[in-house]
Amino acid sequence: MADSLALNKASWDERAPLHAASGDYEVATFVADPAHLSEVVRFDLPLLGDIEGLRGLHLQCHIGTDTLSLARLGAHMTGLDFSAGSLEQARGLAERCGLPIEYVEADVYAACSTLPAASFDLLYTGIGALCWLPDIQRWAGTVATLLKPGGRLFLREGHPMLLALNEDHQDRLVVDYPYFERPEPTVWISDQTYVSTDASLLNTETHEWNHGLGEVVSALLSQGLRITGLVEHDSIPWEALPGQMSRRDNGEWQLDSQPWRLPLSYTLQAVKE
Repeated sequence: MADSLALNKASWDERAPLHAASGDYEVATFVADPAHLSEVVRFDLPLLGDIEGLRGLHLQCHIGTDTLSLARLGAHMTGLDFSAGSLEQARGLAERCGLPIEYVEADVYAACSTLPAASFDLLYTGIGALCWLPDIQRWAGTVATLLKPGGRLFLREGHPMLLALNEDHQDRLVVDYPYFERPEPTVWISDQTYVSTDASLLNTETHEWNHGLGEVVSALLSQGLRITGLVEHDSIPWEALPGQMSRRDNGEWQLDSQPWRLPLSYTLQAVKE
């Protein structure tokens, strides 16, 4: 775990300024337009509902565009991430936008020793986060500890069925990677990140873990949370299967052929009793 954490942290520290400089994260638009929200949060809005006045925590917040969007919807936001490079970009963006967002440097499993227990009305985890965590049960423990009684978890994530597919096959769907959580990570080697940039990464090795949908639900139930919603979506915010997808007007990507074959993401909501 320690080696995986260090490798992933180095990668995200290096990626953060590249992501902030890329038009994909729309940093300039956030600064220019005080009403602008990220595409991710705009997608979430129908299920997210009114969060005005809530004390919110965004776990694994990266450079803070979704955190900022939640603050613009009226929540009093804190963002947490293990990457100092990401938080530097997040703090700079919040300052330029004039929003008092608190950012805390810690990994998810250390959050309970960094933030006060039972102090948040809303815990938000945006898409593309859980795959960086090796143990979904420990994640659920963090969620349960930090939520107030009656507080809500809002999670949108890439569907584990999608994450088990090999994207190198551009003419069919091929299951090559774990669906269920395994102790050993899936190791990736790449000098590219997922935004438009001419830069090549120096920190090329990253470690990821998949978590089956049942494992996520069971972990939350075991911590005393009550599942209040689970919706599977046929879209996702990135081109997860190159050559087989097209981008919608709302920024989401969907399979070109028979999109009903595969769930691409899901939204799960739960309440702490």
